[in-house]
Amino acid sequence: MRQVPSFKQFQFQPFINEALAEKGFEEPTEVQEKLIPIIQKGKSVIGQSQTGSGKTHTFLLPLMDKVKPTIDEVQIVITAPSRELANQIYQEAQQLARFSQPEIRVSNFVGGTDKQRQLNKLKHQQPHVVIGTPGRILDMMNEQALKVHTAFAFVVDEADMTLDMGFLAEVDQIAGRLPEKLQMLVFSATIPEKLRPFLKKYLENPVIEHIKPKAVISETIDNWLISTKGKNSNQIIYQLLTIGHPYLAIVFANTKQRVDEITDYLKDQGLKVAKIHGDITPRERKRVMRQVQNLDYQYVVATDLAARGIDIEGVSHVINAEVPHELDFFIHRVGRTGRNGLNGTAITLYSPADDEAITQIEQLGVSFKPKEIKNGEIVETYDRNRRTKREKSREELDPTLIGLVKKKKKKIKPGYKKKINWAIEDSNKKKRKIERRQKDRSARKAKKNSSN
Repeated sequence: MRQVPSFKQFQFQPFINEALAEKGFEEPTEVQEKLIPIIQKGKSVIGQSQTGSGKTHTFLLPLMDKVKPTIDEVQIVITAPSRELANQIYQEAQQLARFSQPEIRVSNFVGGTDKQRQLNKLKHQQPHVVIGTPGRILDMMNEQALKVHTAFAFVVDEADMTLDMGFLAEVDQIAGRLPEKLQMLVFSATIPEKLRPFLKKYLENPVIEHIKPKAVISETIDNWLISTKGKNSNQIIYQLLTIGHPYLAIVFANTKQRVDEITDYLKDQGLKVAKIHGDITPRERKRVMRQVQNLDYQYVVATDLAARGIDIEGVSHVINAEVPHELDFFIHRVGRTGRNGLNGTAITLYSPADDEAITQIEQLGVSFKPKEIKNGEIVETYDRNRRTKREKSREELDPTLIGLVKKKKKKIKPGYKKKINWAIEDSNKKKRKIERRQKDRSARKAKKNSSN
């Protein structure tokens, strides 16, 4: 029988165990169980895992366990692509550092904060752990204030998002000034092609771990699928928001333009809507987030990248206004609801063009309930695959048939498609006949042999 995993197996220093006890963490997640022993050995890692898999503590626990607080120099550098994400990591690191004696100094360098004050502070003392956005960390290094050449570990969190937001060049410059013997940890939901040269450059023989979550999405989530064929999708979104009376709903769209469109439409219908995408200033974003947490808004419309790293509690409904381009984004989006054992509803709007993407999501282990809106109510409807299940299966054409078809095409002008179909039918009939004959022959043979 497999033993229940516990944090005790990692033999952390007492202060780490105290911090974990305060948080009520007893069992490591799957990603933690796999990667913490590897990180403890000082190996470099590429961890492909979804947000919410306990990734932050996967790197914070083993790295902060190694920090020597008596030595006054930078020992760990962590970059995150947005202020929100950097703040989240900073909060968690702070919580761990509090229990250390002497205390581990953790600093957070992000844009929008008082740069001069940070520079003055660095003149007196270097932090042990540096967390921040790539731009501001590099800025501090260029000012000769932040001295990172002493670090033993470098963490690049949400590397795919770092690339998307155009920060990879800064991360590259930071990495270039760190010591050669460096433990590097890169975490990413996906590994895009453009990221590979960077990984190759800095990571020698890394341990690559692709952690697939056990349940792709929580069992407490109801997954609905609604077709937009021939309907106005903005209207459908409005109906979904007003029929079900969600406690708090997030509507996801793939582009900033689409977020703007949906927001304007819903506002015109008299709904109070918050909007989050890349063009909104960080200050404004912070303000909106505060208002959402205070439940001043019931509805939030957002893009994937802007919403990553934003933790909104109590989301009862997630609406995918469009099927996302990246399948991982689907998991991110839907995972916003149904947290901590609560029920949630995820609704995906799709058009016939999205059929393939929906099939791919289903292959991940997600099962959808087909729904439609009728007379102001959400009711069950037909399975979208019912037609394909009924259609004749088109077999691969054999070469002779293709030749025949092509020949015919030259000679026959009107109605050649019909003739091609007849040829195919005819060929299939012959095939079936031969198969039947062979079957009968084999059955007779078997009978004969058994009676002998």
